[in-house]
Amino acid sequence: MKPMRFFLDSHDRTRKTFPEKLSPEDFEKFYALYEKACYDENVVPIRIHVSYEEGRAFCLNMADNADAVKRAHERVGLPYDSIVEVATATPGDTFFRRKAA
Repeated sequence: MKPMRFFLDSHDRTRKTFPEKLSPEDFEKFYALYEKACYDENVVPIRIHVSYEEGRAFCLNMADNADAVKRAHERVGLPYDSIVEVATATPGDTFFRRKAA
């Protein structure tokens, strides 16, 4: 198995990459299709942050490359604004690293 990396993608109603109207029930139905597309492309969906009111979503996935995430989106006809490789960071590992004495 290839090492997997984190990718964050974004969707925005104002850019036509998020549906004009989407209810939690609609999202649940759509997500089942998206989840299958992800598994078909060896993408692991981790978490989705969504604002139904604002029409925005941010999806965190794991994959060996961004192209796999793009293909999963294409399989279900889901446009995106961007797909960016990201790393996890906490205040502890970002700001409080010990310096060698």
